[in-house]
Amino acid sequence: MARRRRGEIPASLARGRERFEAWRRDRTPGARIPDRLWGLAVKLADAHGLSRTVSALKLDYYSLKKRVESKDSGSVSNPGTFVEFSPPSPAGSGECVIEFEDGSGASLRVHLRGCETPDLAALVRCLRSSE
Repeated sequence: MARRRRGEIPASLARGRERFEAWRRDRTPGARIPDRLWGLAVKLADAHGLSRTVSALKLDYYSLKKRVESKDSGSVSNPGTFVEFSPPSPAGSGECVIEFEDGSGASLRVHLRGCETPDLAALVRCLRSSE
């Protein structure tokens, strides 16, 4: 295993820092950090620790800590999205299995028979838009 020297940061944390610095350069004064960047910071804190992430991204410790804690407590109360499908047409003879998995390990498996390609495209769009 390669050892990092003191002061070096992992590549993913360095990329995160670059994204925050780019946003800070281009933002209007007084603008709040966008949710997509906060989401990135939460993921990086999960991977590299809160203190190290705060230091690398130049964030307020307690602001990031609150978001990390709300993510952990909010994951249980997030209900699933209901998706309704019409029955496949009798003309369709294809069969496929679609599997989705998110970063937390939750997965969904859908087995379709007699489904046309446009139906699959609509299914994927619907599932992706619910994230």
